Amino acid sequence: MASTATLRGQTGKDKTGFSDRLLDWYDDNARTLPWRTGPAARRGGQMPDPYRVWLSEVMLQQTTVATVSPRFETFLRRWPTVADLAAAPIDDVLGEWAGLGYYARARNLHACAVAVTERFGGQFPDTEEELLTLPGIGQYTAAAVAAIAFDRPATVVDGNVDRVIVRQFALDRPVREIKPEIYAHAADLTPVARAGDYAQAMMDLGATVCRPKSPQCLLCPVRISCDAHAEGIASDLPMKPAKKARPTRYGHVYAAVNRAGAVVTEKRADKGLFGGMAGLPTSDWSKDGLPDRDDPFPADWVEEGAVEHTLTHFHLVLTVWRAGLSRLPKGYQWTEDMSTLPTVFRKAVEISA
Repeated sequence: MASTATLRGQTGKDKTGFSDRLLDWYDDNARTLPWRTGPAARRGGQMPDPYRVWLSEVMLQQTTVATVSPRFETFLRRWPTVADLAAAPIDDVLGEWAGLGYYARARNLHACAVAVTERFGGQFPDTEEELLTLPGIGQYTAAAVAAIAFDRPATVVDGNVDRVIVRQFALDRPVREIKPEIYAHAADLTPVARAGDYAQAMMDLGATVCRPKSPQCLLCPVRISCDAHAEGIASDLPMKPAKKARPTRYGHVYAAVNRAGAVVTEKRADKGLFGGMAGLPTSDWSKDGLPDRDDPFPADWVEEGAVEHTLTHFHLVLTVWRAGLSRLPKGYQWTEDMSTLPTVFRKAVEISA
């Protein structure tokens, strides 16, 4: 890190002073975010709360800042400390996670809170090595928490940083093919001082200036050293990989509702999609067209239409069957609060209402 050697890209652009220019820009342009301690506050001696840093980083994985901000505040109101989160029932955490992506992340979130509480007395460790021993924390999250919460000079590389580095060095291959090269360049540019501010400055630069589409090069504090800008190809980078077709899977979903509006649900297996969550009963999901019905229990089922929902790896089409029910079948539960259900099941309830 902070190599004394002069860094140059494909055009011979000198990267010396990159971090200084970026930090000067960040001091004046840092985004105000609910989990962030801004540069002025840090200069005044205020350090971030590691719990808030960690929670925000986990929530932001594959989710936007606009989506996470209000949900982050809700999490903090319910569980203001890592010990509070550790003591919460896992079903409550999974329910609060609805709409934020893979539920495995929520299970790891809870497991990590338990580990921090039991192994570290409720205090997050301050090194990447120790952070990596915690459930659900990988290289990126460990580096982000170490840098942002503790000012450790860690190399933090997320999607925004990928884009900044690719353009700075005019790397003309898809990101997934050159991850080690991107990381090496990022490590060389990372300063020892103000590591937390620098990590957040790189994220802000990518999010607000070095944007995926229509990069604002004239506003960029580091355009003087940017190879892609010099070559006039910033908008063409990063190169996009060839798109893979997203397959479609088909199935049946069953919404049995009582007079009070509660719906019959079951707890899904801990492993797999929506693991550990309450969900409507379904058939198996087939990639070869709609499978035969597999009614979960006897009822006067009526077809109500279909719902569609796109997931990360496939598109899901479910035929919705509705029935009125007064007595709860064995092995199931009534759910009154539909907001606790994954989105695809909420859609099924809505179409059958």
